[in-house]
Amino acid sequence: MGDRNEQAVKMMQEGKIEDAANLLNEEIEENPNDPIAYINFGNLLAAVHEDEKAVKFYDRALELDEALGTAYYGKGNVLYNLEKYDEAIQSYQKAIDVSLTESDVYYMLGMCYYMKEEFARALPSLQRAVELANDDVDAQFYYGLTLAQTSFIDEAMEAFQKVIELDQKHADAYFNLGVGYAYKDDAKTALDFFNRALEAQPDHALSANGKKQMEQVLYGEGENEAE
Repeated sequence: MGDRNEQAVKMMQEGKIEDAANLLNEEIEENPNDPIAYINFGNLLAAVHEDEKAVKFYDRALELDEALGTAYYGKGNVLYNLEKYDEAIQSYQKAIDVSLTESDVYYMLGMCYYMKEEFARALPSLQRAVELANDDVDAQFYYGLTLAQTSFIDEAMEAFQKVIELDQKHADAYFNLGVGYAYKDDAKTALDFFNRALEAQPDHALSANGKKQMEQVLYGEGENEAE
């Protein structure tokens, strides 16, 4: 029984979606009370963006075993993709309640609140996510954004600095550091970070605008005199 589920997961990872679906169908027909097969089928449907159908499979798994954190997590991801953030929050919270306490769950829970612009609520979940996975670039970045949104500017800049340590081409992190230094009236350092953002991503429009503004602050008067 377990072998078929494992084979199906392996096939999904290899992109053999139809073969995986056939295997899971067989598993469900032979073992209709196996919740793992329903979770795997939900994951498969989610992977091909059959979101509404995926939810039904996660719900079926939870009817069979209401303590399956991975089913709540999978369902939460689908609901998040459907922008049903309140429902996704309930699902992620259920996953945590039944002891699925991995970084990804806290990250996604935090992202739901972030998308709802409830930054004070997003902050503890994202903080927990980076505590559990200090090398997760996305979690660090959104933790930084949320810190900035809640006026913890120094802490936000530390988070963006960590992002750059993990990914030296993260243009958005350089940009946000530039914004942080501009906020602190350090135009020279801000300009340096906007330039680094543009090196990482030449079409980064916000950084181009930031660069122009900092150049105006630093050199504007001199340019005007030269004219």
